Amino acid sequence: MPAQISPRELKQRIERGDHLVVLDVREPEEWALARLAVAVHIPMGEIAGRLHEIDPDQEIVVVCHHGIRSAQVASFLAQRDFPRVLNLAGGIDSWSLTVDPSVPRY
Repeated sequence: MPAQISPRELKQRIERGDHLVVLDVREPEEWALARLAVAVHIPMGEIAGRLHEIDPDQEIVVVCHHGIRSAQVASFLAQRDFPRVLNLAGGIDSWSLTVDPSVPRY
């Protein structure tokens, strides 16, 4: 199980200017409905073929709808020598509920 970060902690780290990559692995239709402005979008099914686009030296926070798919991607990345990978607990839905209600829920 990958390490988790709460939506509130992620918000604090973004506001503080911490250098991290927020990687959204949801499908394009989901991305169109709701997203974090700082996120990079690579759908889960494309991760393996696009690893070269992700810097293993960066801290990465993986995001999906509820945290299930992102946990799978975080584990996948960790197994491929990405040493600093976190999963957003509860996904973008939890972000909307606890941090930013302007992000639509679906």
